Amino acid sequence: MTPKVLDIWVYLSASPLLGLSVTLVVYQGAYWIYRRANFHPLLNPVALSVATLVLLLTLTGTPYQTYFDGAQFVHFLLGPATVALAIPLYAQLGKLKSLLLPLLAALLAGALTAIGSAVGIAWLLGASRGTLISLAPKSVTTPIAMGITEKLGGLPSLTAVLVVATGIIGAVTAKYVLDFLRVREHGVRGFAVGVAAHGIGTARAFQVSEEAGAFAGLGMGLNGLATALLFPLLIWLFGLG
Repeated sequence: MTPKVLDIWVYLSASPLLGLSVTLVVYQGAYWIYRRANFHPLLNPVALSVATLVLLLTLTGTPYQTYFDGAQFVHFLLGPATVALAIPLYAQLGKLKSLLLPLLAALLAGALTAIGSAVGIAWLLGASRGTLISLAPKSVTTPIAMGITEKLGGLPSLTAVLVVATGIIGAVTAKYVLDFLRVREHGVRGFAVGVAAHGIGTARAFQVSEEAGAFAGLGMGLNGLATALLFPLLIWLFGLG
């Protein structure tokens, strides 16, 4: 960066709202690209935004904490946004009742697979206890995942990175995986994406249909609850207590 531009950036970085402003502008730009590409999964706006923000912070030498002081407003809204997903789900209440037992079976299978595969592979590779605990809630939405990790002695910052990475990968690949498996029902597709790829996957599901988004939100919420209940048991099974 030129000296003048660097001086301007140093001045602006003192504002706590800079992180929020930059985040919103970058995301709008990423979403514009996503829309122009006819919502192609490989151009997920969250993935583009994360890459752009990391590059920007690296080039400007801005500490993450300085950025987060402003961007934390977006972080705070994750909770209310998750609760608001109950509204479209209510419109699918009739269908939800008819699919209740299959969805609960899928939830149990999905939660156990997400936790067990991540922790099991990392354990075999010799990962530390803190890393194993941080890996387990990777398929749960960020506020819940970080809370679980913090309470059990893991690394919340590592969990946050893993959650975002899991969500992006899930949102990008879900369409191809479900198409390959010939899963056509929007509610089933949405629930699977919500369990595996939490909020980012749910946002992608809403772009497909309101039904898919509603069931994705349900999957995301229930997986958070299931993980919080099952994780202590798996810690005991893996001898991490």
